[in-house]
Amino acid sequence: MDARRGLNGALAGSVAAGLWSLQQPLDKRAFRCGYDDVEILGKLVTRGAAWPAVGSALHVGNGALFGAVYALARARVPGPAVAHGVAAGVVEHLGLWPLTRLVDRHHPARREMTTLAGNTRAFLQALWRHLLFGVVLGVLEGRLNRPPRVPPASLDSGAGPE
Repeated sequence: MDARRGLNGALAGSVAAGLWSLQQPLDKRAFRCGYDDVEILGKLVTRGAAWPAVGSALHVGNGALFGAVYALARARVPGPAVAHGVAAGVVEHLGLWPLTRLVDRHHPARREMTTLAGNTRAFLQALWRHLLFGVVLGVLEGRLNRPPRVPPASLDSGAGPE
């Protein structure tokens, strides 16, 4: 059961990360900020024309890993899956945001990318992305890992005389 739960979580996480990546062009316009997670990941590996594909694959892979861990942990905590997904997304955002200073200082393509540390628009943009990820993760994982329905006990169970 745990392997199935983890795989379902990985599927939910990869879909949530894929949706995040697909909507990034819209939120970049809405927040008027060029911050791009796919670019950060892709240009960490390659500076060539393949960085968008590489970055997307890494982002979806990260989402799958996060989703699997989330699904296994959520099984031990009661409460609605969506609330847990949102909480997990926000905790990840707040926990990882301080690392933006390292990205700004050490990323090989740092001069081509938006500066993140101290950038309020980028912080809010990342918060939006993590909220979206958390909602999608929570909804999908909750549905995929829903406990099996137990049919109501039959009135005629066959036990005893009529």
